[in-house]
Amino acid sequence: MQSVKRALQIMNVIAATGAPCGLSELASATGLPIATIHRLLRTLIGAGMLRQEPDRRYALGTALIHLGDQALAMIAPLVRPHLAALVDTLGETANAARLEGTQIVYLAQVPSRHQMRMFTEVGRRVEAYRTAVGKAMLAQLDDQVIAEVYANTEFVATTPTTITDLDDLLRELRTVRKNGYAIDDGEQEVGVRCVAVAVPGPPGTLALSVSGPTARINDSLVAKAVPLLQQSSSAIAAAASYVGLPAPRAVR
Repeated sequence: MQSVKRALQIMNVIAATGAPCGLSELASATGLPIATIHRLLRTLIGAGMLRQEPDRRYALGTALIHLGDQALAMIAPLVRPHLAALVDTLGETANAARLEGTQIVYLAQVPSRHQMRMFTEVGRRVEAYRTAVGKAMLAQLDDQVIAEVYANTEFVATTPTTITDLDDLLRELRTVRKNGYAIDDGEQEVGVRCVAVAVPGPPGTLALSVSGPTARINDSLVAKAVPLLQQSSSAIAAAASYVGLPAPRAVR
């Protein structure tokens, strides 16, 4: 049992860091002896749960992909009732997404009943820096990790307001951390505004958002939506923890 707890501790440290970790980093974060960590790493690598990079640091392995996908399939039924409640209260489309690399993946959506409404296909991938859900999840990571993740990424503008520079993204994420929510003000699609909150838990696991035409997603609606999104996020986090779901992949 102790070995299982320690192995999970190592994987959680790597996931929370958002980047490959060396032996000394893992020892510092876990308080475990290096010899113990090295033995556990060999076992985890053999099971495909971790992999060793060319620079001898350790990252999450491909065997976790299947577990993450299965976890997400189990999370979707937990999320949809909360999205439906947000739509009932706010009248706008509600979404759930996770972070994968530099992109977000939409997991679930409940559309608005307005004739003019937002629709996003479940499974669609969008660059995180252009979306409120993406920025809400990126804000959970340290600036250094974000800089490493985006070191070789080209920022592509899809609208005049899209963030196209790492320094601008870092400034925006500091605002997100301060406010407790993120805004996409026509950055992915002209005329569309979105407000999002990250679900408590491992960075990048999940975020919820409400989106609609800019004219309807005004500052008054944002002020009303944020506490509701936060309540739903906390309830989902508690439910996911209760049923023992493993966390989806964090950004790497």
